[in-house]
Amino acid sequence: MLRHEFRPGRAVAGLVMLTLAAGYAADAAGAWHVPWTFFAPVFLGGLWLAATVTWVSYRVRRRRKARTPAEASAPGSARVP
Repeated sequence: MLRHEFRPGRAVAGLVMLTLAAGYAADAAGAWHVPWTFFAPVFLGGLWLAATVTWVSYRVRRRRKARTPAEASAPGSARVP
């Protein structure tokens, strides 16, 4: 299996969408009565949280990459005398 980069912003967005889907399902089943206007701020707040997490993780990855030496990040591009 190929390894891929972990994207925490996508994970947060997915959890928010699953929470909204559970809320809608509970409302449709009659187990939870909530006005539809409750879901709009939860949706927008979840998107804002996912964007913030994505931005923070991007900054961390960028800072971590800047700390590593250039030879370690590009092993085939080193000059050979």
